Amino acid sequence: MPTHESRTVRDLPAPPANLWRIVGPGIVGAGVGLSSGEFVLWPFIASQVGLIFLWGAVVGVGTQLFLNMEIERYTLATGETAMTGFNRIWKHWGLLLAIMVYFANLWPGWALSSATLVTYLFGGGSPALIAVIGLVVIGAALTLAPVVYIALERIIFVKVAAVGVLVVLAIAFAITKDSWAALPAGVAGFGKFPAELGFALLLSAVAFAGAGGGQNLCQSNWIRDKGFGMGKYVPRIVSPVTGTEEAAPVPVSYIFEPDEANMARWRRWWRFANVEQALTFFLMTVVTIVFTSMLAHSALFGQPGLPNNVAFLQSEGQRLKSIVAPWFGVLFWAIGAFSLFGAAMGVIDYTSRLTADIVKSTYLPASQISESRIYFILVWGLVAIGCGILISGRAQPMVLLIISASVGGTMMCLYSVLLIVINRRHLPAAIRVRSYRLWVLVWATLMFGTLGALTIWQQLSTLTRAG
Repeated sequence: MPTHESRTVRDLPAPPANLWRIVGPGIVGAGVGLSSGEFVLWPFIASQVGLIFLWGAVVGVGTQLFLNMEIERYTLATGETAMTGFNRIWKHWGLLLAIMVYFANLWPGWALSSATLVTYLFGGGSPALIAVIGLVVIGAALTLAPVVYIALERIIFVKVAAVGVLVVLAIAFAITKDSWAALPAGVAGFGKFPAELGFALLLSAVAFAGAGGGQNLCQSNWIRDKGFGMGKYVPRIVSPVTGTEEAAPVPVSYIFEPDEANMARWRRWWRFANVEQALTFFLMTVVTIVFTSMLAHSALFGQPGLPNNVAFLQSEGQRLKSIVAPWFGVLFWAIGAFSLFGAAMGVIDYTSRLTADIVKSTYLPASQISESRIYFILVWGLVAIGCGILISGRAQPMVLLIISASVGGTMMCLYSVLLIVINRRHLPAAIRVRSYRLWVLVWATLMFGTLGALTIWQQLSTLTRAG
């Protein structure tokens, strides 16, 4: 039986004949990320200052693409999540990161933003009460799904399709010639910062351009449940109510001998994983950010008296009703509400999934309690805390999203360094990270570290002035 330092040697499973039948983790990653960044932060920036910062989205998503691939590299090769891999450096790294993820996602900003759009859709109501109901529905859905990943994947696929419909209709009916004319300079204008919006908001936008924070780390868990690489040997998380437990008695980590047969399988897995992430996570995310920003730019840029918070979405919907038709504004709010609801479900899933993996693999390896049961305890813990925050009346969507993104950016700096270590030290030489991919991880460390430091400095300056 393997110890914390050892692994069981097994052949790398052969990829299925039709690899495209297992496409999904990249779409789930993009779909969960198609939320606060795409529907709130980036359109908000476009409504205030135009499209001049869209290059930041390309940089943010591109950097996260490489982060995702290094997270997937480790799990493809070992069946172990990156979080568990970090514990090979220091036993408690995974727990520290899990606590940071939990702290960032205690604040139910996604659920509250979704509920706020529902009130626009129906002309009134209590966003907090609607968000509480939404959180309970999410908890029940995740608890009753026989295989949690499959249920999440299906919801995200519907969400992605709905957002795609909105993008097509926006191109056909709403995006103006001025927005098309401003697009090239916005995407290619590297280095132009709308400083008047503040570093905290810019960090939020870059961190939420795609996934951000702990969500990137969950690519490990999602590809493992999908059966990628060595993940095929690891049991999936199932419902304690409707699912059938497959949990192994002790968490197991694997490694394969880099012989000719295994390396041939590895090259096929690695090539597919890269293409899947590039075509789903990267392309889908960038296209969505660009077109939701252009939609906000067409509807709101240059309009006087715009709200400087999430209420700008109400103004955008009303403006779209007048420049296109009433149905288009209603559809915009409806798809936005559903998108943010799907994001809230994804956030609760990945937060609980990451933490359950660490608790089981590191602290309760011999316990009879399965990772699935730990997961569901954590799901309902997040639901309960989120409901408590909402009932207290202290929640403001834009503030909550900025808090979450600021913690997420700091976390990304930290785990970029840890990915370098585990993918250099704890994998066979033939498949270690090297060349330009290694330098992208260095870039990610510097970028998110700098943005995090600037945000902390700005917030401390604000507190000092207030004092």
